[in-house]
Amino acid sequence: MKTFIVFFAIFGVLLAEENKKYTTKYDNIDVDVVLKTERLLNNYIGCLLNENPCTPDAAELKKNLPDALATDCTACSEAQKVASDKFSQYMIEERPDDWNRLENKYDPSGAYKTRYLEEKSKKSKKPN
Repeated sequence: MKTFIVFFAIFGVLLAEENKKYTTKYDNIDVDVVLKTERLLNNYIGCLLNENPCTPDAAELKKNLPDALATDCTACSEAQKVASDKFSQYMIEERPDDWNRLENKYDPSGAYKTRYLEEKSKKSKKPN
């Protein structure tokens, strides 16, 4: 009987973790507008680096970013994954100094960037 109780307890925890998703409350934010608007982008970057106050959506991003990087965004919605890809690509290509500052804080080993670039490379090699 104890074995069944332990099994169901573990199963419940695993099921709860599997269904854990970040809030989709801010999924309608147009990441393209943020990336094209210097002031907005600088505010997000400043929030993430503790250099200025955070808007509610930036605070949510800041709260979830370490977990999202560690888990390859498994708790992200599809819209969050798309936004993450756009943001990463833009920052790596267009704002490498800011990317490095963010990477030093959130991913000092560079593991996320390595995974991201490998995945991007695989996608670009697939035939259409």
